[in-house]
Amino acid sequence: MTLDFKAPKDCLKDKVILITGAGSGIGRTAAITYAKYGATVILLGRTTEKLEQVYDEIEALGAPQPAIIPMNLLHLSEEQALQISEKIEQEFGRLDGLVNNASILGTLTSIEQHSYETWEQVMQVNVNSTFLLTKHLLPVLRQAPKSSIIFTSSGVGNQGRAYWGVYSVSKFATEGLAQVLADELEGTNTRVNIVNPGATRTAMRAKAFPGENPNDLKTSDALMPLYVYLMSDASEAEHNQRFNG
Repeated sequence: MTLDFKAPKDCLKDKVILITGAGSGIGRTAAITYAKYGATVILLGRTTEKLEQVYDEIEALGAPQPAIIPMNLLHLSEEQALQISEKIEQEFGRLDGLVNNASILGTLTSIEQHSYETWEQVMQVNVNSTFLLTKHLLPVLRQAPKSSIIFTSSGVGNQGRAYWGVYSVSKFATEGLAQVLADELEGTNTRVNIVNPGATRTAMRAKAFPGENPNDLKTSDALMPLYVYLMSDASEAEHNQRFNG
């Protein structure tokens, strides 16, 4: 049903939505799509040039003016996460949506051969920074009449697979964080859901499967009916669910 969701033209009108990893891949597509449906999007990512390209594309659409937060989540501190929350509250007064999308792959190798440095980096970006941002954005999400948090997971986030190492473990942790948070927010104005995009034509997928023909994979655009549905008020009854793209 959700992948076939026919979104009304202004279904995200006046909503303020923050997307992490907004410079490329699913995050970039979600940002542009949300803007097309009327949202003011906050673009968070590590590469300013990529964020500016997304910004310009949204501006060219005549959509609401986006905002940019250049941030390398590898170095995100709790103080910075708090500052991001305070800035959003000052500028917008609330946050209607949060898409925890940014991830890094790390190295596909056995646990025995895994580098601890890589392990720490992937856990910092995929788990720790997600925790910090979500924790400190909850007060501004609470200011919205109805708010939505989407966690982007993976097929290896609920079924471990050999050699997927820290990426798989980080996605298990992502899903655990989402489930705990959803249980805590039961009955509030904020709903929490997980999306497993499946095999999608992204740079991360190409790195993980270099021999795969990308033309055999769905594009990020194919996922957007689901991402729009979960961010729109049409999904207000969806909570603590896992959706496969």
